[in-house]
Amino acid sequence: MKTFVHTLPDRIHQLDWSTMQQQLFAEGYTLASGVLPQEVCQEIAAWYTQPDLFRKTIRMEQFRFGQGEYKYFNNPLPDLIESMRAHLYFHLASTANQYREALQTDIAYPATLSEFLTYCHQRGQHKPTPLLLKYEKEGYNALHQDLYGNVYFPFQAVCFLSEPGRDYTGGEFVLLEQRPRAQSRAEVLIPRQGDLLIFTTHHRPVQGARGFYKVAMKHGVSSVRSGNRYTLGIIFHDAT
Repeated sequence: MKTFVHTLPDRIHQLDWSTMQQQLFAEGYTLASGVLPQEVCQEIAAWYTQPDLFRKTIRMEQFRFGQGEYKYFNNPLPDLIESMRAHLYFHLASTANQYREALQTDIAYPATLSEFLTYCHQRGQHKPTPLLLKYEKEGYNALHQDLYGNVYFPFQAVCFLSEPGRDYTGGEFVLLEQRPRAQSRAEVLIPRQGDLLIFTTHHRPVQGARGFYKVAMKHGVSSVRSGNRYTLGIIFHDAT
């Protein structure tokens, strides 16, 4: 794991960011294949049984979020998550500001994650938000948005730690786009182990006849039919 953490920044930098940024602006999501090797995925999934790594456990049934469980990491974050969060943010900040300009929102996103987190902390958002999720048979996650406070980053990421068809069946990742005065549109994705999905947290801009307008985006997970499904969620803003 330590060797991989040292190579992770280069691995992230070598992704086709030009195409990925275009996809984020055009579709609200982008998928990069094979970012994490199988052995790293397995090691991250095994963290789930190490309680000292986490600050809070959520049983989704208790809050009617779905069925399953997830755990928020505590500070200090594991080195891999710290590095991935910082380097993904660096490449996403310019696209976040393109979203800001198109949607005419007030916040300007700084170039580095540390600057952005300082902004969050100044507004009372101090709690780390990266999380590890586990779904067993019949587990699912209702459509939702991960905001956690008044300050949020336009994008978030999820790393898929399990292989569909081998480790679990079902459990598709669902994105729902809700355009004003129109029917909603769903995208159903089946990423493979090691893939990285980046998607819109709240709203994305869509070009209309009179300029850009807001489209709400939600995400969730369909019911797992068998096996266990693990994912790593990378959220860039901290929580209240």
